[in-house]
Amino acid sequence: MIKTLLWDIDGTLLDFGKSENYAIKKCFEIFGIGECSDEMVARYSPINRKYWEALERGELTKQQVLCCRFEEFFKSEGINFDRIDDFNNEYQIRLGDKAFFCENGFETVSSLKGKVRQYAVTNGTYEAQSRKLALSGLIDIFDDIFISDKIGFEKPSMEFFNVVQDRIGAFSHDEVMIIGDSLTSDMRGGNNADILCCWYNPYNTENNSDIKIDFEIKDIAEILKIITK
Repeated sequence: MIKTLLWDIDGTLLDFGKSENYAIKKCFEIFGIGECSDEMVARYSPINRKYWEALERGELTKQQVLCCRFEEFFKSEGINFDRIDDFNNEYQIRLGDKAFFCENGFETVSSLKGKVRQYAVTNGTYEAQSRKLALSGLIDIFDDIFISDKIGFEKPSMEFFNVVQDRIGAFSHDEVMIIGDSLTSDMRGGNNADILCCWYNPYNTENNSDIKIDFEIKDIAEILKIITK
């Protein structure tokens, strides 16, 4: 019986793409850089993802990710702007300005409150993630939250999950399940921690890796069926 759920936040319960789009455009406005189009944000997204995946592999530090992604983005767009640290700091704040839920995200976690233990397990900065969790109301639903920036380790490292285990109790493979959209962060982390893995895959992405998936869903509400089984 599944008794504990570890929820990824960005891309799983909250629509990170919408937050990213809003935050970057707002920062362009604040710093007077000009207009940032949807097409520009679309070109930034894979740059950002590339740096976070390098962090997950242990190839970069968090600070390198936060700054180098914007350095590459501005250079690729031909924008002469050197206040990278200031831009990044403002971006973290603006990410927490608004919370956009993925379909059935809030309804699902709300319906499970008190029935199973639920925890947030999220990479990212404490500034951005704590504000989004508070604004969305998720902080009042979860039994606890684990933000990589706060605990000092990133998913998928075993060190991250060791901190979670120390706080909530030892994991039992059949009783704990992680739900997330990222193979390299959430599902690889679940494999490392030897817990059940539920891949939220609304866009039918192929799993061409060696990562083991126990459940695959396209709609967050499908979790309710998995829990009842």
